[in-house]
Formats: sequence, C-alpha cells, structure tokens
Amino acid sequence: MKFEHKPVMLEEVIAGLKIQPGGIYVDCTLGGAGHSSEIVRRLDKTGLLIGLDQDREALTAAAQCLADYGDRVKLIKNNFTKLPRVLETLNIEKVDGILYDLGVSSYQLDNPARGFSYMHDGPLDMRMNPETGLTAKNLVNELPVNELSKIIKTYGEERWASRIAEFIDKERQKTEIRTTGQLVEIIKKAIPAGARRQGPHPAKRTFQALRIAVNNELHILENAFENGIKHLRPGGRICVITFHSLEDRITKDVFKKAAKSCICPPEIPVCTCGKHREVKIITTRPIVPTEAELLNNPRSRSAKLRIAEKLPVLKR
Repeated sequence: MKFEHKPVMLEEVIAGLKIQPGGIYVDCTLGGAGHSSEIVRRLDKTGLLIGLDQDREALTAAAQCLADYGDRVKLIKNNFTKLPRVLETLNIEKVDGILYDLGVSSYQLDNPARGFSYMHDGPLDMRMNPETGLTAKNLVNELPVNELSKIIKTYGEERWASRIAEFIDKERQKTEIRTTGQLVEIIKKAIPAGARRQGPHPAKRTFQALRIAVNNELHILENAFENGIKHLRPGGRICVITFHSLEDRITKDVFKKAAKSCICPPEIPVCTCGKHREVKIITTRPIVPTEAELLNNPRSRSAKLRIAEKLPVLKR
C-alpha cells in the first residue's frame, strides 16, 4: 500500500515556522513527509531538516520522498519524546523550529493491517510503532471492565462508555476479540439504535480512545513540548497540530505556563521562583482549517494549530 500523507494546514504551518534558509528544523511526526517536503524545499545547503517517526514504514516512505535533498535531511526512527537525546547525538544544542502533527496518519488509518480504522476489518492493533508494546487487542481482552470504561470515557468522551465496556466483557468471555470488525459489531450492539442515527460512526470515539491508550499519546505531551521549547533558539517557533480536545488543552496549558514570567503564589510579595518568560504565544486562539481545506481533506475538520515563539533569556 502506498504511503500517502495529505498534510493538514500546510500553508499555515510553513508561515508559522518562519523558515530561515540556513536554519535547523525538526518534524517530530514525520509521517509521509507532507510537511517536511515543504520545509526542506525552503532550506539552502546550510540548512537541515531532522525528521522523527517511530513507524518504520513512514520513514521508508519519507526517505523516498526526500531523497533529492541529500545531506540537508536526517531521518531518525524514534519517538519525539527522545528529542533531547536525538539532538545530543547529532551534536545540536538549539534548533530554529519544531513541528508536532499529532494523531494518526491517513496511511495508518487506511491500511487494514494496522488496525486503526473502524471502516476496515483487520487485526486489532493500533500501535504507532508496530514493533513494540501492547496492542488494542491486549487492552480490549485483558483490562478490567472499570478500567476499559474509564479509557473509553476519558479519551473518547463517549457517553456510552460503561455500556460498551460491559458488552465487550460479555463477548470476550465467549471468545477472544481479535479484529476491528468484531469490536465494531460489539459497539453497535452496545449503543442504542436511536443514539446511532445521529453524529459520527458509533465506533469512532471508542477507537480513538483505544488508540490514545495504546500509544500513551496524552501522557507524553507535556514533557515533550517543554523539551521542545527548551531546545529552541531565540526567535525559533514551535507549531503543534492537535486533533483532540485533550491534546489541544495540554498544548494551550504548556504554552501558557511557558509564557509566564513568575509562578510564585500571589501572597508572596517578591518573586522567589526565578522563572522567566520562555515564549511569546503567537496564536491567542488556535488556527483551524479553511473551508476549502475541509472540502479537500475532511479528515482535517478537528485540527487545531497553536504556535509559540522562543524569547531570549533576560538577565535578572
């Protein structure tokens, strides 16, 4: 299957990064290099693009896409939580821009073998890195009902979470749930017919919740963004595209915290925390896709882009 990546809000991301021809830029979620190919196209021979992805198939596709740029590109198989270690290995202390395009790629969704989609029958997997870790099949068949319900409710914001978890438990006592098709049918039975007639596909929220849990997507974000900001040079930009309200909230909170100059309790008359403003928030409200993009790429409909710029350190 061909690895295709339709980049979300491409023009807005490129403008947000304020690309300098000789700069160093990191695409922390490389995918099929949709964003990266536009970033590197704007670099001269002194510039560098670093692409990270934990999916070997994505890296292979990106390498083919970016082959013409030679030494201007370094592609590394790793999770973006390891960014500090990656930069240290490359002997790079600061970079000029970092992009995080969160969520799942179109290739991963459309490839039944990866088990992300409720639209295709395949193995119940959902791992971004299919070489390691627990699968969605492990969670669905092994988690206690209350934990499974909590995951579906918290990460999927699914009102029928408890009922879905109960139906899953009833079914897994008869036979192991191995495929996405099996899970979809269980979810359809669990959600009352009237509730299924409106809104998105009945399995959408549960599949989203399981994917987030399998890949630990939310718990890693705060530390990852803080490390990203730490490795930006003054004037450098961090761009984050989210597809989930919880992802967006974490991004907003990290940016807001980094933009504060003091976090001392209000009752303390003199600042003792020593904190300085790290960033200037560029997007007071997130940028969302245009109507034209929504028509061309319906999967972009929940996307939000937030941007912040690193400030110079002021001496106290």
